Amino acid sequence: MSHAAPAVITVDVEDWYHVCGITEVGSRQAHDRVQYATGLLLQLLKNCGVTATFFMLGEVMDRYPDLAPAIVDNGHELASHGWSHQLVTGLGPQRFQEELEQTAALMLAQTGVRPYGFRAPRWSLSRTETPWAFEQLSALGYSYDSSLTPLALIGDPDGPRSPHRIDTAFGPLWELPPLVTPTWFGNLPAGGGWGFRFFPYWLISRTMQQYATAGWPAVLFVHPRELDPQGPRLPLGLLREFVTYGTRSSSADRLNRLMQRFSFTTMGVLVASWQSAS
Repeated sequence: MSHAAPAVITVDVEDWYHVCGITEVGSRQAHDRVQYATGLLLQLLKNCGVTATFFMLGEVMDRYPDLAPAIVDNGHELASHGWSHQLVTGLGPQRFQEELEQTAALMLAQTGVRPYGFRAPRWSLSRTETPWAFEQLSALGYSYDSSLTPLALIGDPDGPRSPHRIDTAFGPLWELPPLVTPTWFGNLPAGGGWGFRFFPYWLISRTMQQYATAGWPAVLFVHPRELDPQGPRLPLGLLREFVTYGTRSSSADRLNRLMQRFSFTTMGVLVASWQSAS
């Protein structure tokens, strides 16, 4: 990873009401937007000739069985986002493994593809709180994870910003953190979510260039709802609503500009190259 590295666009495929801690779905499913919004993103990626890594939520695949095949047909990589969008810390080891297996089995049945990558809802893996999760991922044949973020409150602000290997009893597992912008008062969440839409374009672009120069892939992450500013919102309170939905301006224009400037690949391609070089 000493040469200039391509960036990665990752997509957490979930609907507008998939927010951690919200368990009552009920009539919200009558207003599902995930197919529509994911379609907007697929068209944008196609227009720019970019392939991305899509972390699929199991219950979304179950509700929309044509969605994962459409993503594969467009040349993108599928990975796992679990089944229920519950925090891994709340699932525990047994239910976590069940969710991994359930999601992988459905993905294989729908597309003929099994996932080799995983991202936890709301970055809910931890080297100290859920060390068992990395062992389980490796034991089930996963080759990479993207669940550790170097941010305060939701991750480890002192954690690595660059990709790194986690050694488990079942073999190595690559960890790919999301892009953050380091500052004197801490890391900024510039790589996705509300921060990707809130911080100025030049800051994100400059950080991506710094990553590329260092040989690190700049991992961006988006949700379909972020390309669907007219979609509904959950009543979450001011702070949590801002963190979840941001300004609700679409991420499309910003993604388009970045795809014109930088080269992109998938997480699977990157990890395969690191494995072959080791």
